[in-house]
Amino acid sequence: MVVVIALFAFESVQLWHLYAMMFVRSAMSALQQPAVAASTAMLVPEHFLPRAAGLNQLLMGITTIGAAPLGALAISIFPIKWALSIDVMTALLGIMPLLVFAIPQIKNTAEERDGILTEFRQGVAVVWTSPVLLRLYGVVAAIMVAIVPTLTLVPLLIKEHFGGGPGEVAIMESLSGLGMIIGGAVIVAMAPKRRVLWMFCGFGIACLAISLTAIAPTDVFWLAVLSWTVAAAAFAMGNAPFITILQTTVPNNLQGRVLSLLNTLMGMSAPIGLIIVMPIGEFIGVRWLFVSLGVAGAVVVLLGYVSPIVRRADIYPHETVDGTKTP
Repeated sequence: MVVVIALFAFESVQLWHLYAMMFVRSAMSALQQPAVAASTAMLVPEHFLPRAAGLNQLLMGITTIGAAPLGALAISIFPIKWALSIDVMTALLGIMPLLVFAIPQIKNTAEERDGILTEFRQGVAVVWTSPVLLRLYGVVAAIMVAIVPTLTLVPLLIKEHFGGGPGEVAIMESLSGLGMIIGGAVIVAMAPKRRVLWMFCGFGIACLAISLTAIAPTDVFWLAVLSWTVAAAAFAMGNAPFITILQTTVPNNLQGRVLSLLNTLMGMSAPIGLIIVMPIGEFIGVRWLFVSLGVAGAVVVLLGYVSPIVRRADIYPHETVDGTKTP
């Protein structure tokens, strides 16, 4: 971002510079997010982990609602280079506490520091050798392939089915942030113990709500907005327990690798899902594509939950990936 600010200051910025910056930011986020989740499990008592995950969903919803209007306000008040500098200052505010407060760290052995590829294989091995995690990852990956393309195609749905424009898209996006806040707040308040049940119920309701978004008649846009908001709330209520399951079943020294693998699968879901569904959308139209994807995601959720091995994570919520149970 500092480089981009300098390019703006010297009036030499080009579009590819911004693409390169977004690539770097995404790559660094892929490093940061698993580290944050793994550190949370080492800082927060286990009984509070569901609430911590709910708070994270709540904060993501606040960011979804507030980021765009605050960014527009900054650009309208300041020159672009000074508006972008806010990003640098907030990054420094995030880094400074890490220089003051200590986060417990697990020292890896020499064998565990053989390189990135070795650590990646260790993360894959943790998931591959755990029947519960393997099925959970498979279900979540299939759900993401089904519903992530809808996030990209929602402006097209609004344009073609509801005859809307940027204003309607903004309403949908803003209220999806509100839904995430509601879903996160519910998790914070209830701290569910049956995490697998909550995870599958949340994801299932989210998928069905996505279908209802497109089923809404052309002249009842408010119903589509309500369904989309419910989908965001339900997804937050499913995602928080899922993260908690990983934090309580994977050893701390392996959580970063397992969560990185999850981010890789979720990142791949968007292009893979779009490659699969775009030809189908050309044939049946964007409205029925939404309906089909939502129903397909709900079917995946149902098939995942009927697995006795998956439900065992609710019966033994403290069972680690090696099969042992902790108090």
